[in-house]
Amino acid sequence: MKEAINQSRLPTPKTIFLSLIILSLFILIFLSLQSHNSLQKPISTNPTHGLKIRPGYTSYDTYIHHQLQKTTNPKLRKIWTTRDWARKIRVFQRFFNRLKQEKLLSTTSKALCIGARVGQEVEALKRVGVNNSIGLDLVPYPPNVIKGDFHYQPFDDETFDFEFSNVFDHALYPDKFVGEIQRTLKIGGICVLHVAVSRRSDKYSANDLYSVEPLKMLFNGSELVRSRKVDGFGLDTEVVFRKKKS
Repeated sequence: MKEAINQSRLPTPKTIFLSLIILSLFILIFLSLQSHNSLQKPISTNPTHGLKIRPGYTSYDTYIHHQLQKTTNPKLRKIWTTRDWARKIRVFQRFFNRLKQEKLLSTTSKALCIGARVGQEVEALKRVGVNNSIGLDLVPYPPNVIKGDFHYQPFDDETFDFEFSNVFDHALYPDKFVGEIQRTLKIGGICVLHVAVSRRSDKYSANDLYSVEPLKMLFNGSELVRSRKVDGFGLDTEVVFRKKKS
């Protein structure tokens, strides 16, 4: 009788099978959550290597929401489209004219401005003769700026001859920011970044850059053409890369 009772307490094959299914489901859910969290978690970069990701972003959605607070700010957008409009276009024209003189930009270039806000740099490109130009930003500003995330550019591979950006400090994932530039640039295409090689005071910045060395490592499919000091609306360094053959 005692032996019969003990045998009845033993798990049946059906019970074991159901238990394995439930355990497998729990493992799959756990791994899925871990994978999702790893995609959302900002990369950790050693500040001694010249690039540091700012803390505080608990998810990618949090980061996007924070960036939109600046981009959609009605007071800032009014300033960008009125008081700052002509002044910034003039400064950008000087930068682009120099690049044309250096044969790094031409009137036949297909150009992209990344993080273009209301598109002063796009307008400046068109005024120096680069008519096939467009801007990309989280908030569109037709006709010069379309909607898009610079971590996931909405363009095909090797679309552009020239890409310009002065918002590298706003990239939560610098590797994806640069990776998308290299993906959408044609072979021999030129990328120009304006960056601040110092700790940034902008509360919307997502990273701090302390030298151009991290950029050289990130642009692993490109060669450094040159870097020079500039005065570009709080940004002090212009870095130029050319995409190499794979």
